[in-house]
Amino acid sequence: MPRYDEHDVEHYDRPRRRTRPRTKERPAHDDAVEGLVVTVDRGRFTLLIDGRTVLAMKARPLGRKGVVVGDRVRVVGDVSGADGSLARIVEVLARTSTLRRTADDDDPIERVIVANVTQLVVVTALADPEPRTRWIDRALVAAYDGGMAPLLCLTKADLEDPETLLATYRSLGVPWEVTRRDPDRTIVGLDALHDRLRGETSVLIGHSGVGKSTLVNALVPDARRETGHVNAVTGQGRHTSTSALMLPLTGGDGWIIDTPGIRSFGLAHVQPEHLIEAFPDLDEMTEDCPRGCTHGDDEPECGLDEAIAAGEADPVRVASFRRLLAARSVTDY
Repeated sequence: MPRYDEHDVEHYDRPRRRTRPRTKERPAHDDAVEGLVVTVDRGRFTLLIDGRTVLAMKARPLGRKGVVVGDRVRVVGDVSGADGSLARIVEVLARTSTLRRTADDDDPIERVIVANVTQLVVVTALADPEPRTRWIDRALVAAYDGGMAPLLCLTKADLEDPETLLATYRSLGVPWEVTRRDPDRTIVGLDALHDRLRGETSVLIGHSGVGKSTLVNALVPDARRETGHVNAVTGQGRHTSTSALMLPLTGGDGWIIDTPGIRSFGLAHVQPEHLIEAFPDLDEMTEDCPRGCTHGDDEPECGLDEAIAAGEADPVRVASFRRLLAARSVTDY
């Protein structure tokens, strides 16, 4: 039996496993086809490809890159849409807009909720539950920052006059539609809202209980989104939509995306310079602002204050803009 000493141990070479060298080259996937993500459920993505519904998973090379509703993607594999088939998403195409939020204002991690949306519809009830203007302000900030046009949709006008809330947003130039219930439960104002959505890809957001899912069911009768009721004690609604879902607008020529009730809207990712750019008339008044000026109420030598003093800016509009600016750091919503 052979004997080994310390010298033998020190110079022992462990056999190395033969591995194929890695390459940074990725397959071109020339056979990939484009698809539209319409919903996401536990790591599985439902796509529309040439009118077919296709189930897909994310390819490993994509790593942690998120895929969200509204994304346009390139897909390989079985795209027949047959039962049991599963395709692979190999690329997420460039996004034209995103609705993003952080969990709170101290959270540096952004979360993309939906992509490639042209219009953000902020649904709020005029009563039952009471409107939350700070939350509306933060939603508007997210719209401007993400490259989407905002639209206010005020529901339950049969319970409260919309004028008080509308007066708050007129100076910002935000368009709106108002709906109410007739005694026979018919939704009045639905046709006007439908016209606003035509030709757009719209995402509807709002607290639970404001009637968002009710509107979706009326706009897309086949949607069958679950509706809930407002708790009489807390004044808050129950989350009924559990996942974002993209649906074709009845009559074609448009898409709507229903989202789960969003209770928090962190805006840690929004920079003041991006927000002012959404208001070109005010933006041009800040060209001579000191470097680093946030254009807030307490900024010395801000161009907005000088424009007000010179009679070149509407004080109400500037105050409304600064309210949105302040909403970035207000956590009570």
